[in-house]
Amino acid sequence: MKEIIEKIQKELEAIADPEAKESGEKFFKEKVNLRGVTVPQINDISKEYFPGDKSKKEIFELCDELFRTGFWDESIIACNWSYKMNKQFMPGDFAIFEIWVENYIDNWATCDTFCNHTIGSFVEKYPHYLSELRKWTKSKNRWMKRAAAVSLVLPARKGLFSKYVFEIADVLLLDEDDIVQKGYGWMLKEASKANQEEVFEYVLKNKAVMPRTALRYAIEKMPIEMKNEAMARE
Repeated sequence: MKEIIEKIQKELEAIADPEAKESGEKFFKEKVNLRGVTVPQINDISKEYFPGDKSKKEIFELCDELFRTGFWDESIIACNWSYKMNKQFMPGDFAIFEIWVENYIDNWATCDTFCNHTIGSFVEKYPHYLSELRKWTKSKNRWMKRAAAVSLVLPARKGLFSKYVFEIADVLLLDEDDIVQKGYGWMLKEASKANQEEVFEYVLKNKAVMPRTALRYAIEKMPIEMKNEAMARE
């Protein structure tokens, strides 16, 4: 299986563009190892080399190796491949996903790609793991705290798991890290598409203490009258 990783890396290196690397780095505050390959190119390579003849266990092992390289480009392929296995997800997979979030995710793009799709689809299939997501809000790792929120972005858009959406927002409410604030604000924004009044009431109740970054994200899709009321100072 090592050969698959080596082939992927050679192809990524062959098409890497220094200008794309420099441009991509501007999207991150933290240092991220980019080769200089665009997302469409990465997705094409991901599809080309997906080892569909391998077992889920083998594919997850390959994902682990891709994450371990430390390159953002390879991490996106790992995100794509893990999500492609969603029909085969089993409860024990959560422990693997947790290890990946805790040890390998170090930027918002990988966090959101992995959590929106892989973990989001996992908790829709196994909702009793939502309580495990809630535990991540207590982590000292900023990416695990963001992951707790952004893993619910797609389910929340469908109107699912409102109880956990607000419980996670409650714990993260006063977090000083803007990465976390944007994460739970985004979760609330998506929840507002199905449960606008409930999210609006939550924002009004907490607007005196909610960081402005999170508040603006949460109300982004609301009517202007609601936005004005939410943003008005008492």
